[in-house]
Amino acid sequence: MTMLLVGNSRTDEMVGDLTTLSADALVAGGCAAQRMIWFAGDGDILVLPGKPEDAYLEYVTTLTGTRPETLTILVPPPGLLGGDILTPDRLGDRGFQDELRTVLAARPVDRVLAVYKDAAIADLATAVGIENALPGHRFSAQAGDALINSKAAFRAVAAGADVPTAPGGVVTRPEQAEDAINALLGRGHDVMVKQEFHGGGFGNEIVTRVAGVRPAGAQHVVVLPDGPSVHRYVAQRWAWLTGGRDHRLVVERYFAESTTVYAEFVIGDDGIDLVGVGEILMEPVAVGEIVPAQSIGPDVRDRLVAAGRRLCEPIRVLGYRGNISTDAILTPDGEIVFTETNGRITGSTHLHTVVGGRLLGDGYRDRRVIMERGGWAVPSFTGGLEQLTAAGLAYDPATRTGVILTSGYLPTDGSVVYCVVAEDLASVRNYERRLADLLTGASA
Repeated sequence: MTMLLVGNSRTDEMVGDLTTLSADALVAGGCAAQRMIWFAGDGDILVLPGKPEDAYLEYVTTLTGTRPETLTILVPPPGLLGGDILTPDRLGDRGFQDELRTVLAARPVDRVLAVYKDAAIADLATAVGIENALPGHRFSAQAGDALINSKAAFRAVAAGADVPTAPGGVVTRPEQAEDAINALLGRGHDVMVKQEFHGGGFGNEIVTRVAGVRPAGAQHVVVLPDGPSVHRYVAQRWAWLTGGRDHRLVVERYFAESTTVYAEFVIGDDGIDLVGVGEILMEPVAVGEIVPAQSIGPDVRDRLVAAGRRLCEPIRVLGYRGNISTDAILTPDGEIVFTETNGRITGSTHLHTVVGGRLLGDGYRDRRVIMERGGWAVPSFTGGLEQLTAAGLAYDPATRTGVILTSGYLPTDGSVVYCVVAEDLASVRNYERRLADLLTGASA
């Protein structure tokens, strides 16, 4: 099977209005797009925002067993936001589409795998005549994937599927937001307000009556002691809260000291298959994750998977096809509360399907703990890899343990994303301590 892989790692539904992204955020998005190389096999075609670093391409393909000389890598011309990320105008460029048609004439594809199947991806598939290779093409062509990734629509789908969510609701006007916030605060609860479209906790804020609440899943905690302060907050933040585009706003109870977990599935024509279960590390927004989740027991895992699958059923009937992460929290009282769905190739997919499935294999997948984190400072990608190798920390295919550099080098802060594979959580922590001594600027 030949795949067309598209690294559109940033879209409006994933991170909000793309025009508001900083220069550094655009560069980071381009770096994230290179991860699609992990999914590639012999003969595949990759559409990326820029050419990958040779050292990174060689490193990834050596671990996956893909022959790099068989890959075709296409880079569309820069668009309105430059050349860091794959924006719709870049994918719609006629010269690029002509080039892709030429490649496809000699190498037909059986499947299109994009990070996010927005309408731009559906339009591209139509333009080059490969609609049948894009799962759920008709749904995606009508901007259906935005529905699956809307935090507002999620609450309606969850309610209909009898899947538990945090007390609260969806509002469309400032006065509704005030009433909803005051109602929850009045019952003694802290409040999470969520932009309809964003990810990683960056579109969220926590509202509370008193100081000292530890944030998780949001960057900021805002203390609002009374009704007038709530009124001022909503008035001042309304444009931000609604994404600058009059989107809907979710207002719901915030459960402090909870654990963030997820069950990821693949929705296909014939059913719903579990990809894996993991735990997201929040400090205070997402900084990494652990696979499989280490803070929950078998009973909680079973409840998470069962409810997550129930949530996927109406989504499958609607016509969505592809990966979907059903995200939830485990409250201090042991309650599973679902928070959102992410219909795309997530920051977890490669850990389950490539690291766990392709590198470890069935014989080791259930006998290893995988932890990925970002922000480790290295002199360069090659320099970091040399340090790991010299210290005896680099991933060893023979033992199925060690450290994998899952991202390329991010020049804005001189870092890479790393992934530890070890026999258990204690061994993962030991790798972290050794890495903290080795890599300048890192902290375990």
